[in-house]
Amino acid sequence: MVKNSIEYLINDGMNILKERDYNNPFLDLQLILMHLLKKDKIYLYAHKDEIVDEQIIKKYYEMINKRDSGYPLQYMLHSQEFMGLDFYVEEGVLIPRPDTETLVEKIINLVKNSEYKDKHINILDIGTGSGAIALSLAYYIKNASVTAIDISDTAVKVANINKKNLAIENAEIIKGDLFGNLNTQDKKFHIIVSNPPYIEKKEIEKLQIEVAKYEPRLALDGGDSGLIYYERISNIVKDIIYDNGILSVEIGHNQAETVSNMLRNTNLFHKIEVDKDLYGNTRVVTAYYNFS
Repeated sequence: MVKNSIEYLINDGMNILKERDYNNPFLDLQLILMHLLKKDKIYLYAHKDEIVDEQIIKKYYEMINKRDSGYPLQYMLHSQEFMGLDFYVEEGVLIPRPDTETLVEKIINLVKNSEYKDKHINILDIGTGSGAIALSLAYYIKNASVTAIDISDTAVKVANINKKNLAIENAEIIKGDLFGNLNTQDKKFHIIVSNPPYIEKKEIEKLQIEVAKYEPRLALDGGDSGLIYYERISNIVKDIIYDNGILSVEIGHNQAETVSNMLRNTNLFHKIEVDKDLYGNTRVVTAYYNFS
């Protein structure tokens, strides 16, 4: 094996990068090299004996050691795939998860199979973070105007970067407070979505180090019960939703019954549905507003 070749660097990296519950060392190393060399995976396989520049090698080992400390690879690469789209991410925003695609796919399918298919609709995403949900909906539902709101300056900045990178014109990113001034200019919405913080405060430190140490607490902490944001959303929804509108929220794996009952007890909704993610965990609660 040729020293400092692509093959050598990956093999040597495997001796450094420890396998944990939530990482795949071999894939991480490939992604780091692909990023530094600006090449794809096929190139790595086809040029495994190619000698890598010393400056890239230095950066490679810096990134490996940082990753080994638990620092999320997505923050290093400033990239995460979601719904077939490439999203820019940085510290201060939650890294989009495949689980959350369940929520986006739910809304896309609802629009395709309802009266919303052929009419202009307004969609609101509360707590948009990187903009993954809002911008995916805007990308795939061309007849929608999507408003994405977040209280975090970093989130608003990152979501706007993604809006520009994805060349999306039917979305607006605004800074606003779910519990104070929503800043939606009294607009109403046909569909409201949210992936709110839903981890119980005491459980956050028990999560994998990538999440507990590095991802924003603001996007994780759902209060002592993990349910505080669902309560607040249910309190404001009637003021911002159109008749026969839809509310759809992501939930924790054990929160389906509680969140469903919370929404049912508002007496605002005539039907509530629960959807599972690809892993079989309950992931999305959708409620249909019944005033017309």
